[in-house]
Amino acid sequence: MDQAREIPVEPPPRIVVGGVLIRAGRVLAARRSAPAEVAGRWEFPGGKAEPGETEAQALERELLEELGVRARALRRLPGGWAVRPGLELRFWAAELLAGEPSPLEDHDELRWLAPAELDGVDWIGHDREVLPHVVALLAAADDAQSAG
Repeated sequence: MDQAREIPVEPPPRIVVGGVLIRAGRVLAARRSAPAEVAGRWEFPGGKAEPGETEAQALERELLEELGVRARALRRLPGGWAVRPGLELRFWAAELLAGEPSPLEDHDELRWLAPAELDGVDWIGHDREVLPHVVALLAAADDAQSAG
């Protein structure tokens, strides 16, 4: 009898979410304080989704833990980036609901950046790659404000 060989199936990657928080035509950037290999570089804050959490729930929880703010995940931006084997980073547009962001965990500085200032910080690679989508979000937010 010929037995079928089992083909190993890789588990789906664990999702890491990054939050693109926009306010008054600017986007929030956070400077990493740890781990050492990315300390001093800038990112969109967020973190790993826990088992059973949706990406939106994970982002809202992470922004509360890292920045002390209540936020609502609005929509996922295009793309996904392998952070390391088994981890995939996805970015979400988010709306600030309550609180003023503070660097509570893993960050030592925050900045609200206008589109012209985005190239003025040293972004972590995958965060830099999502910048064209961030610029489009800022332009759409600006258009909506102008129309309102």
